[in-house]
Amino acid sequence: MALTELETRRVAKALDELVSRKRPPAHLRDQLDFQWSLEGQSVYLIEIRRLMDGERHERPFAKATWVRTQKVWKIYWQRADLKWHSYEPVATVQSIHGFCTAVEDDPYGCFWG
Repeated sequence: MALTELETRRVAKALDELVSRKRPPAHLRDQLDFQWSLEGQSVYLIEIRRLMDGERHERPFAKATWVRTQKVWKIYWQRADLKWHSYEPVATVQSIHGFCTAVEDDPYGCFWG
């Protein structure tokens, strides 16, 4: 089941704030930038890079899925095998702000290297 309109607005506000804090300076955004997307009950943080041939490459690197029955967000990261794996330091959080905090803190370096 997709998120409600109120939940969608909360998600958008929290992720807009996270992306604005993590984006590179304006003069570098043509080469590297971040954005987010919402698909059903999952949100994705996406890295956008300009490749050497000028092609634009988008790669999701963090994912949170809302599990309404448990009232938690499950956090995932994408490994080199391109599969989503549960994020061990913080597998679930109660709010989208908890997801943003976990991604920003990133003690294992899974999201930001």
